[in-house]
Amino acid sequence: MNGHTPLKGGALALASVALALGTFMQVLDTTIANVSLPTIAGNLGVSADSGTWIVTSFAVANGVAVPLTGWLMGRFGVVKTFIWSVALFTLASFLCGIAWSLESLIMFRILQGAVSGPMIPGSQALLMAIFPASKRATALAVWSVTTLVAPVAGPILGGYISDNYHWSWIFLINVPIGLFCALVCWRMLASRETPTRKLPIDRIGVAMLIVWVGALQVMLDLGKNSDWFNSSTIVIAAIIAVIGFFAWLIWELTDAHPAVDLKLFKDRNFALGTIAACLGYAVFFANVLILPLWLQTQMGYTATWAGFVAAPSGLVAIVLTPIVARISGKIDARLLASISFVAFAISYFMRANYTTQADFWSLTVPLLVNGVAMSCFFVTMLTIQLDRIPPEKVPSATGISNFARITCASFAASIVTTTWDRREALHQSRLAEVVTETSPAYRAAVEGVGHLGMTDLQAAAGITRQMVQQAYLLSSADLFWISGWISVAMIALVWLTKRPAGAPPAAAAD
Repeated sequence: MNGHTPLKGGALALASVALALGTFMQVLDTTIANVSLPTIAGNLGVSADSGTWIVTSFAVANGVAVPLTGWLMGRFGVVKTFIWSVALFTLASFLCGIAWSLESLIMFRILQGAVSGPMIPGSQALLMAIFPASKRATALAVWSVTTLVAPVAGPILGGYISDNYHWSWIFLINVPIGLFCALVCWRMLASRETPTRKLPIDRIGVAMLIVWVGALQVMLDLGKNSDWFNSSTIVIAAIIAVIGFFAWLIWELTDAHPAVDLKLFKDRNFALGTIAACLGYAVFFANVLILPLWLQTQMGYTATWAGFVAAPSGLVAIVLTPIVARISGKIDARLLASISFVAFAISYFMRANYTTQADFWSLTVPLLVNGVAMSCFFVTMLTIQLDRIPPEKVPSATGISNFARITCASFAASIVTTTWDRREALHQSRLAEVVTETSPAYRAAVEGVGHLGMTDLQAAAGITRQMVQQAYLLSSADLFWISGWISVAMIALVWLTKRPAGAPPAAAAD
């Protein structure tokens, strides 16, 4: 970084931990509230549907802020930008913890998402700068582990806190971690600041980005409960999103200093790598959301145990990621990426065979395979994306990549929950056509439960409940199959890229 020698020994370890925690906090907050939405909504006196804004408001604000990272780092320096981002994120987390209403919580979540934009690319850039050039794969492995494990740890921590403590601790736990991260980084990295220069900011491009991304997220979040395009609000949001997107696209391609340098997509590896990374992560994030939701609402799992089902996935990723990083410079990244997507596909296809009688181990085994996929995913995707990007363009490229990935994940969360409910309604209607009061199967079931001392009405209610469970199971299986085939398609996309030279290039901080 600016001619500074890489850190060594204890200093390197301490700085790496602090930077990794910065990434961990930011990614954790994209999922930690997912399993806690019913608890938070009930405590604040609103419906669970309204509570989804707690998740999406953060994701949208964060996604919009990420493209500004390159400008902020160039204008104020990488170290200062990262530290201020962590400090403000810590403050926003405290405000979320003391929120007194849904409106105040959403406002503070928007603030939290907006100030956290530089945290992921900043930690990535600084990690790659403090490690020797020969150890950059190790630096990337540290970053990848925290980025992949945090979405898994989020539901576990969120569930445990919701089941045992007040929901505010979901956000308050960031305060001591954030203070540690900011203080350590200031102490150890302040003297290693990058050069700063006055840069113009594309205010119009940023404003357009906020408008079309916000409108699209509003459409996706409210559409399910507003009967989609039968609602004038949804129609208006859709029109704003479409017109805003194309206006933003034209502006960014013609402006001299765009907020998002879309010309980077002229590079084949960056364009195809970004598409594969975004779709792969969107599918991963959607399944991180839908699995605990199914376990809690249909399988009788508590929020804590729903999180524990996914825990082994993160443990496998922690063990394998350093190994993958060590060999990533010696093996074609496209091959490792293919292994990742094959493992993702196998994991999703295995989940499609879940039953309502599945025990804990049966639910967990596919997640172990998912951990193998996670260990290869980020390392290989970044290697492919940044392979032919000039060093001075890497901050912008990583900003665009993270923006696209986070935004796609946010959209996927809205789409998958809507699709899940719609497919359930379809399957339930089909089951109802078969299981009628006059059908032999229905009468046999009623007589069977009648021996348990139930009345016909109680037996009918129990059968209806079973139909709902089966319908949600079939709906979940549909989504798992779709996820698996998307992962298979990404394998073909990866092999359309050129073979990367090796490990990813140095980041902006170098």
